[in-house]
Amino acid sequence: MSVDATTDATTDSTTDSTTDSTTDSTTDSTILEQAKRSRYVLITGATGAIGGALAKEYASPQTHLILHGRNTSALEQVASACREKGAQVTLSSINLTDEEALAQWLTTLRAEQLPDIVIANAGKNTHPGQLGELEPWADVQALLNINLTTPIAMAQHLVPAMRARGSGQLVFISSLAGWHGLPSTPTYSASKAGIKAYGEALRGLLAPCGIGVTVVMPGYVTSPMCNAMPGPKPFEWPPERAAKVIIRGIRANRARVSFPFPLNFGTWWLAVLPAGVSQWLIKRLGFDHVGGR
Repeated sequence: MSVDATTDATTDSTTDSTTDSTTDSTTDSTILEQAKRSRYVLITGATGAIGGALAKEYASPQTHLILHGRNTSALEQVASACREKGAQVTLSSINLTDEEALAQWLTTLRAEQLPDIVIANAGKNTHPGQLGELEPWADVQALLNINLTTPIAMAQHLVPAMRARGSGQLVFISSLAGWHGLPSTPTYSASKAGIKAYGEALRGLLAPCGIGVTVVMPGYVTSPMCNAMPGPKPFEWPPERAAKVIIRGIRANRARVSFPFPLNFGTWWLAVLPAGVSQWLIKRLGFDHVGGR
């Protein structure tokens, strides 16, 4: 699900209930302070619904945003909105799945100004055919490259410098589909489960170095990608609401930010119930839709 979708928060209590309260008790308080005062924020996929909303929410005279997006005209629009709020903005449109281009870009960032917060948000989705055919292999490879391999590669390039500095925050965008895979998005579900596990593992590894790691697990967030998904989309949020909840979780250095609460609770149960029961529920609730079925 982390399919780019969000809506304005209704009340503070509702918003709080959508955020997982798993803050590591062993987390150094310095990580919390660093997250609150971070000034250099890198966001990939900044032309998507969640990425764009995060950029605009972070934008302020005290913030330097490093925004990445492949749609240059849309990226300029996001940048313009952020500059109107006083933020400094640097743009990039490199192909993140090009290992050499990615390495060169991140090496330059390390030399010029290592980001305080890195939000690996760029991603895509793919679906089986209308008759249940498996996703084309080329689509599978492309999805895994951007959803899973690229965020891991970014960590590989940036963590050594963050470790040397003694601070930093990595944010990985997973999905509630990472709890239990959906028949309508097998490869997407696998990629989001993978990045969830990677982020959880890094959190324990990097906390002693002063580096925070947060895994974000959104449900349905309004966006073209969300609209293209088959099946029902309960508790859909607009991006602006999602961005507020995500940033609140990042500033608190939460291990996981998952929302909305009802869908998070339901998808978590799918992961712990017997497989037969989970599959029955998925079908019963209409989440087994494939293609145009």
